[in-house]
Amino acid sequence: MLKNLVRKFSIFEIIVISLMATLGIATKPVIVPLVHIITGPLYIPGGAIAGGLYMMWIVLGVGLIGRLGVATLISVVQAIMVVSLGIYGTHGIISFFTYIIPGLVVDLYILIAKPKGFQKGHYFVSGILANISGTFLVNMVFFRLPLVPLVLTLTAASLSGGIGGLIAYTIVKGLRKNEALDDLINRREYNE
Repeated sequence: MLKNLVRKFSIFEIIVISLMATLGIATKPVIVPLVHIITGPLYIPGGAIAGGLYMMWIVLGVGLIGRLGVATLISVVQAIMVVSLGIYGTHGIISFFTYIIPGLVVDLYILIAKPKGFQKGHYFVSGILANISGTFLVNMVFFRLPLVPLVLTLTAASLSGGIGGLIAYTIVKGLRKNEALDDLINRREYNE
């Protein structure tokens, strides 16, 4: 199944998917401590806030490539890196599921919404869904917060995820405005 999914993409798109996955993993250890400096004294869960910034890479990959399955592939690559290399976190094999679910949720949203072009609202909703699903799953597996703190955490996660989605939109918009993507992604026959 995964092999069939990968065959739908050009070599350049696979490189973009790998890059987005790597940037998502690489920025996490930098972003989380910085966010904890601000959120710790306020007793706000830092992972929910930081999540929007590193889930942004999943949404950015979808925006750059614009095809169904991109978010899932990015999250699968992230999960494989985290589990096999022990890059971030000590959750073991459970990390495989906590990393894949946000990508699956974003692809499910794309499948249901069927956007003709990925617009600002799609980036926003994709960021929210990715971060809420990741935050909710991590809470269910590890923290098991009571209802009120869980709702507050998911609210913070939705705000952060939406902001991450808008940042991804701004990046893609800037690249399209400068026509940086036209010569790369639209030349599929040269990349296969």
